[in-house]
Amino acid sequence: MLRGVRVSAGVTQQELAVLLDETQSYVSKCERGERRLDLVQLQAFCRALNHPLDVFVSEYLRRSKRVSAHSTSSSRVPKTSPTRE
Repeated sequence: MLRGVRVSAGVTQQELAVLLDETQSYVSKCERGERRLDLVQLQAFCRALNHPLDVFVSEYLRRSKRVSAHSTSSSRVPKTSPTRE
């Protein structure tokens, strides 16, 4: 999601890194999920990209519920009839 917001804002990883006073590698790792962000760091990303934090979090929660619902339904074991011994 971070990458999508950044691309929509028309900002390169290098430009975002400068805004965050971080490296381009840091931005890349955050976008790929190799580095987890705390709330303060996420807020810095959102501010740098002029994207409301509450909108980002709402979209994240919406997507995670959709993924969770999909994985829950696909991981169910089909019911079978009892076997006779």
